[in-house]
Amino acid sequence: MSRSNKVVVPTCKAALDQMKYEIAAEFGLMTPSYSAGSADTEFAGELGAAPSSGAGRVHWSDISTRQAGSVGGEITKRLIAQAESVLGGGFTL
Repeated sequence: MSRSNKVVVPTCKAALDQMKYEIAAEFGLMTPSYSAGSADTEFAGELGAAPSSGAGRVHWSDISTRQAGSVGGEITKRLIAQAESVLGGGFTL
């Protein structure tokens, strides 16, 4: 089975990014931000290192694979919980 990072619903990207940074903050991975308009954040959105709010930031290249995987796993867990609540949760495999 091949894997793809293709975004199926492009309009959800902002919501997923927000969730990613909220979870990173909950896990203690956020670092204090410098000035909100600093030059080092100019292209950070393209590099995946800029949170949607100016409260802090995550340097994804500085965290371990385990930590990044934990963030991704938590995103998946929360998305499944949201889907189950919307659909009634009566599914079993």
